[in-house]
Amino acid sequence: MSRVAKAPVDLPQGVTATVTASLVTIKGAKGSLTLPLTGGVAVAQADKKLNVEYQGLGAMRVQAGATRAHLANMVTGVTKGYEKKLELVGVGFRAQVQGKNLNLTLGFSHPVQYAIPDGISIETPTVTEIIVKGIDRQRVGQVAAEIRHVRPPEPYKGKGVRYADEQITLKEGKKK
Repeated sequence: MSRVAKAPVDLPQGVTATVTASLVTIKGAKGSLTLPLTGGVAVAQADKKLNVEYQGLGAMRVQAGATRAHLANMVTGVTKGYEKKLELVGVGFRAQVQGKNLNLTLGFSHPVQYAIPDGISIETPTVTEIIVKGIDRQRVGQVAAEIRHVRPPEPYKGKGVRYADEQITLKEGKKK
C-alpha cells in the first residue's frame, strides 16, 4: 500500500466530512470544499478520521496517495486557510485592489487589471506587497502564479513580480 495513503487524515473539531461513492465534501469554519473520487479509490470515515482505500497496483497506488494529500490540504484549508505573498521589485511598480480587480502598474505603457476570482481574496498592505488568500491550496497557488506571470523577475536586475521567499540568481552583465 502507498505510504502516504496509509496515514489517516484527522478531522479536527469543527470540521465535518460527507463521504459518498464519488465525492468527498469537507466543511469547516472558513467554508467547504469538494473532491471528486476516481474509480478504484474509496474513502472511508471512522471516528473523526478519513482513510483512503484502493484496489490494484501501480497507478491506483499513486492515485490513492494523491487523494490522501488532497484531503489533508482540504482539511487545512477549511481550518486555517492558505496564503501566498508576492513582492513587486522595480521603480514605480505598484499594486492596488479596487473592488473585484487588482490594478498593477509594472512599467508597461498601460496599467494591468487582474480580475480576482471567486473564493480568493487579495490584499495589498503596501504598494509593493500582494497577499493572495483562500481555502483552496491549488487555486491560491494558481492565482499567485498568474499574477507573477504578468511580469516575472528578469535575470539582470531582478525587477518584476516575485514570491516573497523566492531567490533570484542574477546574471553578470556584458563586459567590455
